[in-house]
This record gives sequence, structure tokens and C-alpha cells, in this order.
Amino acid sequence: MADRSADGDHVLYVLECADGTFYTGYTTDLDRRLAEHNDGAGAKYTRGRTPVELRYCEAYGTRSAAMSREYEIKQLTRAAKERLVDGDDR
Repeated sequence: MADRSADGDHVLYVLECADGTFYTGYTTDLDRRLAEHNDGAGAKYTRGRTPVELRYCEAYGTRSAAMSREYEIKQLTRAAKERLVDGDDR
């Protein structure tokens, strides 16, 4: 997993849901957002797929940069996302 302490307040993250699917999102408070997902108060997609596990994150200095990267990751194939979260690809 990427370093959670990286510089930047804007975080792109990838969760693995209980059903094995991936969810990609953006936040400025990763711990709060993970708790929301696991409490069923997160994204609609993750509500029926808890518990979720943080598999990957990247921190950015701007919201725009983080959201651009979020979009890039959402366009990846399942295999490419697996490589990313396993640290084999960036």
C-alpha cells in the first residue's frame, strides 16, 4: 500500500470490499472516510459490501490532482487495479 503519511491533504484511496470488488474514492480525512464506509454511511456502492479494507492510497497537494488520479484509476481494468494495490504498477 502507498504511504499514508505522504505530503498532501487530498487523498485518493482504493478499498477492497467484502465481495472482492474495488472501490476508488477521494477524501481529505482518510480515517473518517474509512469509518463511514464500514458503518454503512459511505458511498452507496460500499453499503452492501462491508467490511471494506484500505488497499491503496496516494496523497496530493490539491483536490484537482487527487480527483484526476481518481478518474485515471477508475478507468483501469480489474487486472490493472490488482497490480496497483499489490504494488506492481503505478
